Amino acid sequence: MSGVSKKLMGTTAAGGGFTAIEDVFSTYLYTGNGSTQTITNGIDLAGEGGLVWIKSRSNADPHLVFDTDRGVNKFLNTNTTAAEQNKTGTLTSFNANGFSLGSTNEGQNFSGLNYASWTFRKAPRFFDVVTYTGTGSARTIAHNLGTTVGSIIIKRTDGDSNWAVYHRGNTAAPETNYLRLNLTNATVDNDTYWNDTAPTDSVFTVGTNAAVNASGGTYVAYLYAHDPLGPSGDGSDGLIACGSYTGNGSDTAGPVVDLGWEPQFVIVKRATGGTSDWLILDTMRGMSHTSANLLRPNTSGAELAIADGWFRPSPTGFQVMAPGQNDANASGSNYIYIAIRRGPMRAPESGTEVFAPISVNTSAGTAQTTNFPVDLQLFRAQSFASGTIAIDRLRGVSTTSTETSTPYLLTNTTDAETASTGISRNWGNTGFEVSGASAGLLSVFWNFRRAPNFFDVVAYTGDGVAGRTVPHNLGVAPEMMIVKNRGDVRDWIVYHKDLGATYLAELNTTAAAYQNSSYWPSVPTDTVFSPGNASATNRDGFGHIAYLFATLAGVSKVGSYTGNGTSQTIDCGFTTGARFILIKRTDSTGDWYVWDTARGIVTGNDPFLELNTTDAEVTSDDSIDPDSSGFIVNQTATTNINVSAASYIFYAVA
Repeated sequence: MSGVSKKLMGTTAAGGGFTAIEDVFSTYLYTGNGSTQTITNGIDLAGEGGLVWIKSRSNADPHLVFDTDRGVNKFLNTNTTAAEQNKTGTLTSFNANGFSLGSTNEGQNFSGLNYASWTFRKAPRFFDVVTYTGTGSARTIAHNLGTTVGSIIIKRTDGDSNWAVYHRGNTAAPETNYLRLNLTNATVDNDTYWNDTAPTDSVFTVGTNAAVNASGGTYVAYLYAHDPLGPSGDGSDGLIACGSYTGNGSDTAGPVVDLGWEPQFVIVKRATGGTSDWLILDTMRGMSHTSANLLRPNTSGAELAIADGWFRPSPTGFQVMAPGQNDANASGSNYIYIAIRRGPMRAPESGTEVFAPISVNTSAGTAQTTNFPVDLQLFRAQSFASGTIAIDRLRGVSTTSTETSTPYLLTNTTDAETASTGISRNWGNTGFEVSGASAGLLSVFWNFRRAPNFFDVVAYTGDGVAGRTVPHNLGVAPEMMIVKNRGDVRDWIVYHKDLGATYLAELNTTAAAYQNSSYWPSVPTDTVFSPGNASATNRDGFGHIAYLFATLAGVSKVGSYTGNGTSQTIDCGFTTGARFILIKRTDSTGDWYVWDTARGIVTGNDPFLELNTTDAEVTSDDSIDPDSSGFIVNQTATTNINVSAASYIFYAVA
């Protein structure tokens, strides 16, 4: 898989090869302002063209679909049969990095309401938009996907009609059947839709039905590719998959869908066995291992919160865990899906793209800006005794300003995962809001984003098998891993490359590193790691969470040093110094010390906290000093992070 990491690091679409998912797709959450606003999501609609799909999360407003081929202010509703509407001041421009909204509110910009937007850019092997005029006779229509057509969604724009859907996973002969996006109906066999002719990589066929080809009628078609493996065939460039699974009705072991990569967005529809809603889920709105927030294209209904992980992402796909839910897992029913790969796929070029330390004392609801979507947050009160709380998007977080119950772990204890309101909330594309637990308290938030070669998060269920491997998407071999059994009273277990395979440290204790092959029996690779058969890392039937870190030149450093008893510079290869530093002594007892620039890494005293204790912040110690290449460690009795001949491991972010 070394070729994969090179692609992730390298060629852009403009350079002639690699198209990253962040170039062509975005889920962007925003709050309406009732006036005008610009949504900057990084997708070039002005130059490349594409589709913007908007839905109010708060209200029973219609799904609105805009595309560049039909032009600004023209929209369709997926939940109705209505013809195209054209209203000035709705979506007012398609931009080089997103789109702009106006003040004519049709369900896209009401003041104070929460919205989800999904942007699909035209790109070979991913997505296309085609407009055409019907002839009334069976015909072929050209498209630019250049690969297998996964799904086609067609709407007549000059009059009322149902939305017609082709999907390659809809029965054994999908070209003979159709579904309707605006209805709950199961699949129907009818040759007047696709003329019983399968699409090719350059054309699709429509029959004589007025929903797809009335003489003189005008139509728009949205085409989604099925290309999970990408042009190289190894999954390195695959962005989208359109497939199917068979429900088994299980409460505990639902169907597993293998995509070859982790999804960030899925559309699901029960195709056989009965009527069911269409479902849209995405990780920005909380698709996780503990929760889901459903929007349904066939209804105008507001977002529906589900207190269970219906579609649980994994590094290689997702597992359907929707006990008793016909919409997702009725025994024997066939379900179709469109899945889009999680991003980003490019490695970051600076630490500010993927890490933000924030120290703040403010009221609940105050927005905090990271400039990226947070995937892991470590939260800690600074001025009084409290533990460090770990929450992450994969286990479930609040994606609105509502106080929702959030699963969390404490780094200083062996406690199993529990859930509480008031940790932090409204995790969006550029930050989060302070919530009840930190309101009015001086607190620090360490925010990490998942990104190739930098950091990854993996949730998995243990099986107790010593030879088991767990896949990941870090893109390189992890150099430090932190694992916690979520359902059991167990230590936090740490792997570090400079300790070596079979050695471990415990994040929640001061204990020296020690050897035990039950935890890390082998060195991790760029695709998998081995959690052994210890209960703390791989207990059969228990959920676990793993945080994976790597050295990325100029961005992060996983390393070690030997103390010299006075002062020494730790060169991390940075140019502007470290903004986050974690240090642990490994040859003897020692705390897990944390420094960051939000609280101060300066020449002079530097506040520190300990991940393994509840101790309040210490502000009267000068154990760390800044250095452009990394940081300086000084020997002080308070921390003892530079004792002569002592061994230390560290992790730093620029």
